[in-house]
Amino acid sequence: MFFHIVLERNMQLHPRHFGPNLREKLVAKLMKDVEGTCSGRHGFVVAITGVDSIGKGLIRDGTGLDHVPHQKYQCVVFRPFKGEILEAVVTMVNKMGFFAEAGQVQIFVSNHLIPDDMEFQSGDIPNYTTSDGSVKIQKESEVRLKIIGTRVDATEIFCIGTIKDDFLGVINDPGAAA
Repeated sequence: MFFHIVLERNMQLHPRHFGPNLREKLVAKLMKDVEGTCSGRHGFVVAITGVDSIGKGLIRDGTGLDHVPHQKYQCVVFRPFKGEILEAVVTMVNKMGFFAEAGQVQIFVSNHLIPDDMEFQSGDIPNYTTSDGSVKIQKESEVRLKIIGTRVDATEIFCIGTIKDDFLGVINDPGAAA
């Protein structure tokens, strides 16, 4: 799920950036440092939408770096929750199940959480195929899945998903176009 929240960060800036464009350089450094990162508490920072306030800088003794405390900014974050339905792209298939990615979140779907009529097929392109061959899950397939568990670390979020439910499964199969 996506949220729009206000976060705060302390930064250090080299003196060579001091000048008439100081605010723009601080905002650019903030975007470079924060966008695409993950905090276990809030989730993945997708984009910074605005900077609310920038604290007064303090020159640090010995280094000359400017320490800018309390930089408040608004951002969009993505954090998956148990029970949430996501669309993801399959990145790897093996006999244990498959891995898929929804944005930066990696989701594992065990073979026990794949419908019983799908069997693992090894070969050039490992996949899970229905007995009649009408549905195939392979690398680059788009699937709709349900999150049944999450594990949150300080800098990463891992999820377990299932496609063994109504209206879940393959959305788009790249092998069908070939």
